[in-house]
This record gives sequence, structure tokens and C-alpha cells, in this order.
Amino acid sequence: MPLKLTAAEFLKRLKALQSPTVAKSHAHLAADKDDIILGVRMGQVFALAKEHMSMELDEVEVMLESPIHEMRVGAVSIMDFQARSKKTTDEQKKKLFDLYIRRHDRINTWDLVDRSAPWVVGSYLFDKPRKILYKLAKSKMMAERRTAIVSTLFFIGNGDVEDAFKLAELMLFDKEDLIHKANGWALRFAGDKDRKQLLKFLDKYAADMPRVTLRYATEKFDKKQREHYLKLKDEK
Repeated sequence: MPLKLTAAEFLKRLKALQSPTVAKSHAHLAADKDDIILGVRMGQVFALAKEHMSMELDEVEVMLESPIHEMRVGAVSIMDFQARSKKTTDEQKKKLFDLYIRRHDRINTWDLVDRSAPWVVGSYLFDKPRKILYKLAKSKMMAERRTAIVSTLFFIGNGDVEDAFKLAELMLFDKEDLIHKANGWALRFAGDKDRKQLLKFLDKYAADMPRVTLRYATEKFDKKQREHYLKLKDEK
């Protein structure tokens, strides 16, 4: 009997995997008090999403609307698998991107963004104007700002670092630690491709930027070089 590619079937199979112990350990993933943590290991959610990767996007949107966190993880994972697939048409990639942006109200935690933004948003925008990322970078929603910088990981992986540095600069003094970490992550990755530009960025901002961003950005430096930039911060 063929697998039913519906949100209802996904939820049924998800509930069969739930564990009170996992629910307790994953409590920190909740977006707010209304976010339900069912208690399913992320690897199991991803595996289930891969089995459902051909799901129609109207059913994926039903999953996004769920108050159950793992359902939304499943939804963005299906979107990610579709965006990565060589069989996915340009038209479908646009539909994935549009759904992501339109329902960003439900893609509202760091793990949901990190699971899907590079491929659903980044890969779609790679050969297109990227003004939407600068708009997201100014959003009041942390998750939208995180999408802006995390999406650049796809660009960086393909040798394009410019937007990563520009967006990190734009959000460098954000109020949220989750943005500080994402900025540092992108800067470190961009530095793997263009160390000279990263050093120039750090020479300008190391003394003032958030410590966690600086630590992430210099993670792959040798001890002497890393201590140099941390010292600039300490002496400020």
C-alpha cells in the first residue's frame, strides 16, 4: 500500500515515535509557551521527512500551521529535501521560496531556520536579486533576521561571500545572541573562502563586536592570531 503523503499521516507516524525523555531534553526548542514539544529525536524527524519529500506544498503548509514543533521541523525538512533535489523544477523552487517567506510566522525558531534557509532561500536567490535578505535583516522577528544571514551560507559555499559580510555588518550589533552566533558562523565560513576580507572586517570591528561573534569568526585561526583579536576586544 503506497505511503499517504499528508500532514495527517505524518503526524500519525510522528506520534508513534514520541518519547517523554526526548520531550524533556528538547524543551528548549519551544518557540513559546504554546509550542508543543512532542519528543521525537531530530534524526527520526528528518528520516520521516525524507520519506514524505514528495508531499504537495498545501499539505506542507498544514504541517507548518501545527503547534507541534516536530511537525514544523518536518515541514521545513521536506522543503529542504525538495530544494536540494535535482528533479525539482525552477517553478517548484520558487513555490518553496514563496511558501517559506509567506509563512515565516511559523518558521519562528533558530532550528527551523537553520534546517531550511540555505537551500530553500539561499539556493533560490543565488542567481537573483537579494534585496529580500536586507529587508529580512531589518525585521522585528529574530527568525527573519537569522534567515537573512543563514541564507548566505549557500552563497558562501559557492564562492560568493559579499552578502555574508554586508549582512553581518548590518546586523553586527543586533540585540539577540542567536543573531550574534549566526553572524559569527557566517563570517567564519566566509573566511574559509576569503581570509583577507575576514581579516579586514575584524580589523575594523573586533574591538566593538559581540564577543560570541568574534569567537565564532576566529575559531579556525591559529592561537596567536585569535588571541590578537580577542585582546583588541579586551582592551576596548
